[in-house]
Amino acid sequence: MEKINYYNKFILETEALKNSNKTNLLLHCCCAPCASSVIETLNQHFNVTAYFYNPNIDGEQEYFKRAEELKRLCEFYKINCIIAPFIKQEFLANISGLEKEREGGARCEKCFHLRLKNTAEYAKNYGFNAFCTSLTVSPLKNASLINKIGKEIESEVLISYLTSDFKKKDGYKRSIELSFKHGLYRQNYCGCEFSKKGIE
Repeated sequence: MEKINYYNKFILETEALKNSNKTNLLLHCCCAPCASSVIETLNQHFNVTAYFYNPNIDGEQEYFKRAEELKRLCEFYKINCIIAPFIKQEFLANISGLEKEREGGARCEKCFHLRLKNTAEYAKNYGFNAFCTSLTVSPLKNASLINKIGKEIESEVLISYLTSDFKKKDGYKRSIELSFKHGLYRQNYCGCEFSKKGIE
C-alpha cells in the first residue's frame, strides 16, 4: 500500500478551500502548546477560530488551566477562542469498556472520534466552512488514524475536514519553541486519567 503524504494533502486541500473562498476554519485544539505552531501555520491561509473541546481531560482544574493557556495564546494571535463546557461523562461513556486498553489503542481512537465529531458538528451549526485539529502535531499521535476519522466525519456531518500532519516540516519543534517563547504550561501527559497513570 502506498504511504500517504499528509503534508502534501494539507497543501492541496488548503489551496482548494481558499480557491472556493471557504476560509472560515474551526480548529480543534487539544492544548495551547500543540496549538501554537498550528495556529501560526493556519493563520497564513484561513480565518481561524480555536475550539477547546476535550472532555477526556482528567478533572475540572486541569481542563480550565489548559483552556486559559489557549485563550492567552489566542489573544496573542488575535483569533477567537471558544471554550466548550467540561462534561467528563461524555468521555467516560464514550470509552466505556476500554479503560484498560493501551495508550494509543482503541480507547484513544474512540476519544479522537468523540472530539472531532463534536468539532465538526459545532462548525456545521455555526457557519464554518471546514474543521481541523491540532492533534497531528504530536509525534505521539497517529496522524493516519486521525485523518481517517476526520474524513469519515466529513462525509457524515457534511463539512470539509482539512487533512494535516502538523508535526512535519519541524512543526513539532516549532511548537516547543513557541511554548517557551510564550511561557505556556506544558503538561506531561495527554489528558485523560488513563494516560496520566502511565507516567505515575
